[in-house]
Parts: sequence; structure tokens; C-alpha cells
Amino acid sequence: MALSLLNFFTMSCLTTSLRPRILTPPRKTTSRSVVCTLRTQSSELPDDRRTANFPPTVANNDLIQSLTSNFEGEKYKNRVKELTDHTKNLLELEKDHLTLLELVDNIERLGLGYLFRGEINGVLRGILSSYSTSGGAKLPDLDLYSTALLFRLSRQNGLMVEQDVFRRFMDEKGSFRENLCGDTQGNLSLYDASFLALEGEPILDEARAFSARNLKELLKGNLEEELKNKVLHVLELPYHWRVTSLEARWSIDTYERDEKMNPKLLELAKLEYNIRQAQYQRDLKHTSSWWTNMDVSRKLSFSRDRLAESFLWGIGITYIPQHGYARYVAAQDMQLVTTIDDIYDIYGSIDELEQLTDFIDKWDINAIDKLPQYMKIPCFALFNSAHEVAYACLKEQGVNVVPCVSKLWAGLCKAYLKEAKWFHEGYKPTLNEYIDNAVITISGSVLLGNLYLSMKENVLTEEVLENLNNLPEVIKWSSMIFRLCNDFATSTDELSRGDVLKSVQCYMRDNETSEEVAREHVNNLISDAWKKINKDLVVESQFPRHFVDGALGLARMSHCYYYGGEDRFGRFQRQALDIFRKLLIDPVSMNE
Repeated sequence: MALSLLNFFTMSCLTTSLRPRILTPPRKTTSRSVVCTLRTQSSELPDDRRTANFPPTVANNDLIQSLTSNFEGEKYKNRVKELTDHTKNLLELEKDHLTLLELVDNIERLGLGYLFRGEINGVLRGILSSYSTSGGAKLPDLDLYSTALLFRLSRQNGLMVEQDVFRRFMDEKGSFRENLCGDTQGNLSLYDASFLALEGEPILDEARAFSARNLKELLKGNLEEELKNKVLHVLELPYHWRVTSLEARWSIDTYERDEKMNPKLLELAKLEYNIRQAQYQRDLKHTSSWWTNMDVSRKLSFSRDRLAESFLWGIGITYIPQHGYARYVAAQDMQLVTTIDDIYDIYGSIDELEQLTDFIDKWDINAIDKLPQYMKIPCFALFNSAHEVAYACLKEQGVNVVPCVSKLWAGLCKAYLKEAKWFHEGYKPTLNEYIDNAVITISGSVLLGNLYLSMKENVLTEEVLENLNNLPEVIKWSSMIFRLCNDFATSTDELSRGDVLKSVQCYMRDNETSEEVAREHVNNLISDAWKKINKDLVVESQFPRHFVDGALGLARMSHCYYYGGEDRFGRFQRQALDIFRKLLIDPVSMNE
């Protein structure tokens, strides 16, 4: 009997360190296995440097090139068109407000929102306009569940509804009424809605605390199993903070068991998910070939080979089909960032790192011979990738973005160098000093800057390019979430290597507090950053909505990869493998 993917992964990891790596041609088989690779030490590398002993990637190039899908071809696209038209008719013909809201909610949870953005916006505007006051400040006919659902869906889709819609559920003291405590559906809806809060909205802060407390109390009772699973799911991580594609996979399974399930909407969700998976496989094969040809991971044995995991970041950032090139660039950037980060964080001497930073800052490929030998290939890979993006921009819009791209990478490397100097000098930064630098070292400015440049529908102007280099708010706060989530999961490993203090430790040192208090403070910083990102959803942004969604996607993927203090990108490979399987290997089962 063939080994399951997970079992093979476990066994291969246990045995990799005991035997040399033997490459054999991939066999044609119906089952798939993840091959853990053991990288050989390059003779170019000195022996007296630090190492982090990173585990192998969840999927090497042999596995990636073997991925196949049965969901390719015109017949599937034609069926999607039929089902999409059917769903558009439902949105147009349905008159009951609650039924419409639940249909919109199901469409978005099932990962189909991008197919119906115009129709969904029209439905929500129509419902809001049916109430007398501007912005739906009074919704007299809706209960707590429906009010919170309309509030969340509206804000998710860029329509501003004021927090005051919840006042009628509160008493004269400003607290939510106690008779709402036992309303499970109402509290679920209110809890999810509260995460669309902006700064300075105390009603939504109260809504989050009230609904969280009630949901935890309701779990102690005899909730029906399906409802209990929903409560556990939302308390683990709210809908607004979840990766769209992974949430779609979970929602498909949940929706299939719903007694009010629409069979054609379910079929559309399954089919569209599987078609997207087939495209992801094609995109990943192309990206993996690029990385394999670069040959960086074999030569730099101290660095993390994370091409497959980096591609998952790309899906998390933008999952919709037409952004295939943007996902490719995001995956390239994440892998290159990972390699360069390991050079600064683990391997390079201060003199070498100063050379590298100066090289990136001057952006002169002719000066590459001045670098240590081990830096040359990753630097060539970086230049090639950056200029590929620049070439596409020049070809499509006639704009030279090389100055913008080079500044993004130079800014990242300068921040890396500052952190490396802190470590070598034994300097312990304050929390504010640490965050000001760490919001750059987490690489969100590079990832999202290049994301904007690689989304072909974006207009490139001098003003936009200048904004990208000046850390605009939406990039800053997405990067903040990325940084703080990463700190929760990676600080133990990094501190054990003697690295600089991270956010939790900086706060503990600054304020002489316990780790528990510090972690609560950092969690509050994450919540505050989300409120600032949410502003770009409902207030006119300097960037188009699909780019704002990309910034949201980066923040969401941060929660996914680092949830619960586990580093699914660098260390916890079982969890990363589970994500990889759902998004890139296992299709959703279709009904016969």
C-alpha cells in the first residue's frame, strides 16, 4: 500500500539525516509523496559561521513538477459560466433582505466574491438605501444577527455604516443588553462584525468583548455540533483575519452540511476552487523552475529553501485567477527575502553585510565582483527578478520603475544592517526603536510594493511610485501585523541564536513587566493596526481596492503562518504541509 503524503513526509524527515541524498527520476504514480532534501555543504562556504539548522521545504521541485489536476478544459469553464449566471439571477430576483444578506455572505465565504463584486455592491447599496437615514444608522426591522451581518458585509465591500446601528441593542449605561447573551447566531455575527472596527469606535470594542464572553460561555452548554464548530472556528480566528482561499475550503465543507444549502452555489464553489487549484499548480511549476535554475539553495546551505511555502504567501496575498503574475512575483520576492534575511541574520560578518548593503543601495551589477563569493548568486537572482518586474512595467505602460524597485530593496537591506549591528554591538533597542526598524525588516514594503507593480491593471504615475517608497499607511500597518505575528512565533528560535530582542522582550524590558502582560500589549498593537487598515476599506484610498485586498491578504497570511506562536514557514512543517495540501494538492470532492 502506498504511503500517505503525511506519513511519507514524517518518515522521510526522520531518515534524511541518516543517509545521503539520492536523486532518481520521478515515477508515474497515482499517489504523491513529499521528498525531503538534504542539502550538501558548499565548498564556497567557511565552516566557522552560525547556522539555524532549518528543516527542509515541504515540497521540492520533483514533487511540484509532478502535480496534476483533472479540472482543466473548456467544459469546466462553461459550467462555471452557467452557474455564475444562475447565481447572478438569484441576487437580482431575491427581494427578502435577510435571504439576500445570507446569500452574499455565503458567496464571499465560499471564495466567490470576486466573481460578483458589482452585483454584491448593488445588493448592499439597495438594502441600505431602503432605510431612511444616511449610512443605515437606523435599521429598525433587523435583529442583532441581521444588523451585524449587514454592517460587516457593507464595510467589507467599501460601504460605510456607522457603529451607531448597534446602539439600540445597548442599555442606558452603554452596555449590550443582557437578554442578548444567549443568542448564539447574534453573538457570532456581532463578533465577526466587531473586527471591521476603525479607530475611535468604542461601541465595536464593547461588541467584541461582549460577544467573545458570551460565545465562550455558550460553549459550556449543549450547542448543536455544527453550531459549536462555528463558534470554535470564529474564536480561534475571526473571519476578517482569515486567508480567503483556506476559509473557502473550510466553508465549502460547512456549507455542504447546511440544511439551507443551495446545490448550484455549492457546485460553483467546488468547481471554481478546483479550477483555481489547477492554475496555482501551473504557476507554482513555473516559479519552482525559476528557483531551481537559480541554484541558490544548494550553494547556501545555511539558508532556508522555502519556494513552496513562499508560493503559499502569494496565494494568501492575492488568490483570484487574473493575478497569476502577481503571485509569481510575490513568491519570488518572499524566497529572495528569506535568503537575504538569512545572510544578514545568521551568516554574514558585519564587513560583508556592509558590502552587500552598499551594493544593493548603489544597484550596480558591475560591482558584484567586490562581494564575497557566496553572495553573488543570490544578488544576481535578486537583480534578475527585480528587472523582470521593471521590464514588464516598461513594456505595458512605458514607465521605468527601476529606481522605485531598487529603493525598496535598499531600504530593506539598510534595516537588516541596522539590526545586525545592534546584535554585534550588544545594543538593546527600546520597543519604539525596534518597531520603527522591524516594520521594514519584515519585508512588507518590498512584497507589497512589487505587488502593486506586478498587478497589470494598476496605473503607474510618479506620485504612486513615490508613495510606494515612503511606506504608505496601508503597507505600514499590514507590515506591522506581519512583524508582530512573526515575533510571536520566531522570537524563541532567534533569541536562542543570540539575536536582538523582539517586540515582546522589548516591552518587558522597557516596562519591567511579565511576558503575559507584554504579549497582551503586542496583541493590542495588532488589533490597533487592523483598525488602521480597515480605514482603507471604507474611506477613499490612494490605492485601488484590489491592492488594498493584497495588503489585507499579507496580514491574513501572517496570522495563518504564525497562529498560536508556531512558525509554519520556518519550523512547523506538518502545519505548512496541511496548508500546501489543501491549496495545491487535494481538490475538493465533487458530487457525482
